[in-house]
Amino acid sequence: MWVAFFESFRYVGHLLPLAFLRLYLGYFFVARAMERFEGDFLLQPRLASAINTWLPQSPAPDWYRYLVETWVLPHWQIFSYSITYAELLIGLSFLVGFAVRPMAVLGLFLMLNFIYISSPESVILYKLLLVVFLVMAWMGAGRCLGFDYYFFKRHRGIWW
Repeated sequence: MWVAFFESFRYVGHLLPLAFLRLYLGYFFVARAMERFEGDFLLQPRLASAINTWLPQSPAPDWYRYLVETWVLPHWQIFSYSITYAELLIGLSFLVGFAVRPMAVLGLFLMLNFIYISSPESVILYKLLLVVFLVMAWMGAGRCLGFDYYFFKRHRGIWW
């Protein structure tokens, strides 16, 4: 596996800029998760207050509003932990270059939810990240400077 990782350095081509973007986003999401672990995001109802503030102004469909009001708001602590761990998983996966496509799909789902429950200023960033995750999932960004190259060489499939 380590040999394939070092072989992936030769497989740079058109994926090198995407690999650098992947590494930056990995650092971004790990740092964001660490801020949430060290801060009071997991202990105080910050997620619930953000949802209460921005959901009435959101362009979310009615079924999504109902789902958020009946499931997410009463159980805000479970969802704040799941958001934090999802960001940590995405960040670590992007840094190492392992299972980038499944984590990009997870990131797509996460950004769609953030678009509906965030302030209008933050929505622009989340839409940009949504497009970046879509490109990462489409191009397979872990094959360059990452461990996905090992699996791409041996087990061709949609996840590598």
